[in-house]
Amino acid sequence: MGRYLGPVCRLCRREGIKLMLKGARCETAKCAMERQWRAKPPGMHSWRRRKGTDYGVRLREKQKVKRYYGVYEKQFMLYFRKAERMRGNTGDALLSLLERRLDNVVWKLGFAPSRRAARSAIAHGHLYLNDRRLNRPSYLVRQGDRITIKPAERSQKFIRAALGDGGPPLQAWLKLDSQRLEAEVEALPTREDVQIPVEEQLIIEMCSR
Repeated sequence: MGRYLGPVCRLCRREGIKLMLKGARCETAKCAMERQWRAKPPGMHSWRRRKGTDYGVRLREKQKVKRYYGVYEKQFMLYFRKAERMRGNTGDALLSLLERRLDNVVWKLGFAPSRRAARSAIAHGHLYLNDRRLNRPSYLVRQGDRITIKPAERSQKFIRAALGDGGPPLQAWLKLDSQRLEAEVEALPTREDVQIPVEEQLIIEMCSR
């Protein structure tokens, strides 16, 4: 499956919830989900659609999570296989792994207006992890990891602008120093830190086939 280049608001309409794919814009009246005439699944016959099958319901949960975190099928299945080998509930482990992605952490810190912008900032080397340049948005952060900004005027300006626009509320497992533009992962995320409504058991049932 290739990279999706279409309108991202279409993805939110298809899943029926805000996936926060445009950052702060999703909280304004410009969001398609705020407009009654557009807050429907895309397609000219959406009003005719019936109740989904058991397979369809599970597929929608899976697609919702994939689109929320910006991962594709092959990468998602790698996370699932890794979660299967971990102790405890597989669903909780899967969501925890997705929450630990570096692009997700950068977005939740407010260093970027959206996850897509966070991936771009990481790929262009604007951020350092433990004082080393890292250009992999899929890197899984660990407890004690420190995220800093590249000491360049362009990088500092980009991050300060993103922080000025606001972002999601800072969660307890992250620590942010907005003056020094530094952050630290104080703990690993739990199921309660996942901000999207999802029934992970349906995803596990589908991926376990």
